[in-house]
Amino acid sequence: MRRSVNYLLLAGLLLLLPGMAVTTTAQEWRNICSVEDVCRAYPAEMKRMLEAFNLDYPGLERVKEAVVSQDLTEACKQLLAYYSSCSNAPHLRKEMPTASGRTVAAADTILENIFVIQHVRGKVPLTADGHRDWHYKGPNNDREWAWLSNRHSQLNQVFESYLETGNPKYAIYVDEFLRDFIIKSLPYPGEKGDGSVWRGLEVSFRSKVWSRIFYGMLKSEYLLPSTRLLILSSIPDHAHYNRNFHSVNNWLTMEISALATVATSFPEYRDAEEWLNYSIEVMGQSMRDQVYPDGAQTELSSHYHNVSLVNFELFKEICDRAGKVLPPFFDQTIEAMYGYIAHAVRPDGNRILNNDGDLGSDRSLILKGAETYGKPDWVYIATNGKSGSKPSDGPSYLFPWAGQLISRSGFDADAHWSFFDIGPWGTGHQHNDKLNICVSAYGRDLLVDAGRFAYTGAVAAKFRPYALGSQAHNLLLFDGKGQGKAPLLAERPLSDKQWKVTQTYDYACGSFDLFPETEGRVNHTRHLYYSRGDFWIVVDEVETDRPRKIDALWHWHPTCKIAVEGNSVSTENERGNLQVIPVGKQQWKIRLVEGEEEPEIQGWYSREYNEYEPNVTSIYTTEINSGSRFVWLLYPSEQVEKGVRASIISERPDAVTIRVTNQKGQVKTVTVPLGE
Repeated sequence: MRRSVNYLLLAGLLLLLPGMAVTTTAQEWRNICSVEDVCRAYPAEMKRMLEAFNLDYPGLERVKEAVVSQDLTEACKQLLAYYSSCSNAPHLRKEMPTASGRTVAAADTILENIFVIQHVRGKVPLTADGHRDWHYKGPNNDREWAWLSNRHSQLNQVFESYLETGNPKYAIYVDEFLRDFIIKSLPYPGEKGDGSVWRGLEVSFRSKVWSRIFYGMLKSEYLLPSTRLLILSSIPDHAHYNRNFHSVNNWLTMEISALATVATSFPEYRDAEEWLNYSIEVMGQSMRDQVYPDGAQTELSSHYHNVSLVNFELFKEICDRAGKVLPPFFDQTIEAMYGYIAHAVRPDGNRILNNDGDLGSDRSLILKGAETYGKPDWVYIATNGKSGSKPSDGPSYLFPWAGQLISRSGFDADAHWSFFDIGPWGTGHQHNDKLNICVSAYGRDLLVDAGRFAYTGAVAAKFRPYALGSQAHNLLLFDGKGQGKAPLLAERPLSDKQWKVTQTYDYACGSFDLFPETEGRVNHTRHLYYSRGDFWIVVDEVETDRPRKIDALWHWHPTCKIAVEGNSVSTENERGNLQVIPVGKQQWKIRLVEGEEEPEIQGWYSREYNEYEPNVTSIYTTEINSGSRFVWLLYPSEQVEKGVRASIISERPDAVTIRVTNQKGQVKTVTVPLGE
């Protein structure tokens, strides 16, 4: 395994550049294997590493003796000897697997330097010095691709494949990958940046992955001494970055949990205790700032809510292992965050798709929270009543600080479910989508949010403005224009006048008047009424100081088959259907758009980052001269139903009464309150 090194050449260079790291050639950096090698090639880095340690820490006596004697190589050898026998991080230590020739296809792909980042496959090229190009942005020239590849999740995947198979090639790749990256990343810039290598999130992810590998391979012959020392030299830089240049919101939870990981996994560092104390202070304050009393994270993206939740929980586990007692509110907040996702989850187990985020299942996360906090009612919700205990409340839930109403007919797999957003804009990853409505029924998504598409690169260049805009949501456009930015945070919960959840119906309403691209004044108030087990009524009230063109958008899931019959747009699915029926005398023109690119993007859906497909958007268009009221019936059914009718029986400023008749002639009359 060991390759020869031209020590005379290295020594000559060191004489010319005392105390400075040597810039190695394509062949030389791969040959830095032993303690002697790395001390010759990077003496300044090794000295800086030793200075980062508290040499009075129990067990580091011989390291200190060598440092006092100015024997750099011996000090580094004694440091490795210390780690080979210390008792740090028992939860990260692994027994080495029995050697075999077994392989894992996904890991073999990574060994070819082919990484799959957010569904995009790219082969990382080598630079002239033989290093991988750690700034490579993937085939779509996407900064996100470079950032995520520098989090080293692919390296963790190879590490896990080694533990699973015992195949030495995976361990050798882990070792070589780390030497390549750490050497190429020198010098540590020591300042906040947004480059491909030194950015807060990437630093935080690497800290966790490297800690896992360092202790997981303590007994491995394949993680070379030079690599172990390079890790130990770079870890303090990572901690310094996350300590001094961390961000806020969900980013902070990842960065500060990484700082705590380093502080507790490597307590020998001089600043470890300060790192941990700072982590506790900052994480606690951030938790207070970024989680509402109803348990929703203030970015109001269910995706990033989970990111914060997982990292808050990780932080608590770190502190528990370190014997650091956190204040009671910390655990209470984690429980509330679990409660939020348990009560918001769709019947099929998927989370809300709102603001930036991906559609995905929350079932396993909810069940984990239910076990931790002893919540059999959460188990009942997540398993559609197959396990656990039926909740004493619900099935609908209102989150008054987040401004979100989750309506359900029940907890079974075929239940009606809807999401209505009347909350603040959010503190990050926002879309201009206040008053948006999404609907599922009979195990199928029907009316959907368009998703996030991508943040940077070719996909984002095409679709990002659409994803952010009102045109990608189930909203009204005024003269073809959508909403602008809104207040980031809720200063108070929703007023009792804005919502009501009863045994037979749910009601909520919200208003929005910030339309910066629209001339004059316009205010949109939307009321949602759900008659439990029956249907939804949507009432849109528009106040305007001039005539307007109104576009009412209804976005359908890509799997839905859409038909137009008169004024009604409906699905014709084998199972799980919905009709959108305008109620009243307003005349509408209906247009179905699917996968449109010109004159503008419309009719696209993104389930996950970098994935997208056409979906049908039904656009109802009308003209108004002054303030107007529009009423809509959203009628779900298991099979396709024809002949559903709705009419307005009475209409007052504070209420509207609607009669709905289904295809069997059954009549249901409801009164929707309009007072806010």
